Amino acid sequence: MTPLLPGQTSLIQSTFSELHPPYRLLLGPGPCNVDPRVLLAASAPQLGHLDPFLLDTLGAIANQLRQVFQTQNELTLCVSGSGFAGAEAVLCNLLEEGDTLIAGSLGFFSGKIAEIAQRIGARVILLESEPGQPLDPQQVAAAFARHPEAKLFATAIAETSTGLLQPLEELERITHAHEALFVVDAVSGLGGIPINVEQMKIDACYAGSQKCLGALPGLAPLTLNARAVEAIKRRRKPVQSYYLDLLALQRYWNGDHAYHHTACSNLLFTMHEALRIVLEEGLEARWQRHRLHGEALRAGLQALGLTLLPRPGYELPVLTAVRLPSSVSESLLRQQLLTGYSIEVGGGLGSLKGQLLRIGLMGYNACRKNVETVLAALEQLLPSYDWPVQAGAALTAAAAVYSKEERPSGDA
Repeated sequence: MTPLLPGQTSLIQSTFSELHPPYRLLLGPGPCNVDPRVLLAASAPQLGHLDPFLLDTLGAIANQLRQVFQTQNELTLCVSGSGFAGAEAVLCNLLEEGDTLIAGSLGFFSGKIAEIAQRIGARVILLESEPGQPLDPQQVAAAFARHPEAKLFATAIAETSTGLLQPLEELERITHAHEALFVVDAVSGLGGIPINVEQMKIDACYAGSQKCLGALPGLAPLTLNARAVEAIKRRRKPVQSYYLDLLALQRYWNGDHAYHHTACSNLLFTMHEALRIVLEEGLEARWQRHRLHGEALRAGLQALGLTLLPRPGYELPVLTAVRLPSSVSESLLRQQLLTGYSIEVGGGLGSLKGQLLRIGLMGYNACRKNVETVLAALEQLLPSYDWPVQAGAALTAAAAVYSKEERPSGDA
């Protein structure tokens, strides 16, 4: 047995023990439980990264992604890595040292846009909204007026640290009026909320595999239009990252398949299967499913006497950020959900640490059973913190949402 450091504990008793991970209902901000068909795809025979079958699979995934992003962009592919790899790939290809970026931060994750750009050497003009509040388009317009040289404006459509859904229409109009590139973080949104890259006039968009798309962690889908690709081709210096060089990755994915890196075949198979499931369900139906279960969850939480963080009307369907009363310990409540109910949820980040629960309903996990499971668990636990709960109120409120959805359209 490997000796443990003082104070260290392990659930694995021996170096030679087989792993038997516990089951968790992953209702945090991601990763999420995936469809069993996705896990089955992970067990397919492993192939080399230049195998003809795998190269055909790359083309199929790129075509699937174009349908999900709703674009014809030639440069559409996956970066090997998490959503942050997608963010870094887009930003380090489009930005050079000395370029100006206007970054719209809605919270912890979109705030990383500014940090990544600063590491590239860009000049960052950071605009921050209050937690749970959308960006003020006038603030963005004023930033462009002060910095007409800005090359990019970047923000998120879905901020999971605050459960905010950010409208994009006015931000896009302002950005393109100043001839800058419009970059959108859709890590948590793609596959769960309406995103149409062409109609929204997004120049570059990146996402993550492990959230609403319903795949395993480790791939970051992205798409760039011709205008963004031309900006890369006009760079004064080569992209500073070999691994994230999008034109080189484009050759591997959509060109002559020149070697770039050793991609994991089985991870790509899971992405293909997850995207196949998305398209089989249909985008409109999928968006509607996420909207319905998010609404039911919010109704149930409010029936428990809890309040939501985002401004009304800007709630993110796929991730609900709910404030906790001061009498409730966030860390203890999350631990009780995990150990007593095998439910994982997220907590607050940054200035919101200790104040929130962040409950995700993404991809395969967006279903009535999971809504009722987490609401029932919270109804059982909150009274121990002297928080008054009316028995059955949460499930009744959620059921009312489902009942309303099921009524014929002519009914009141």
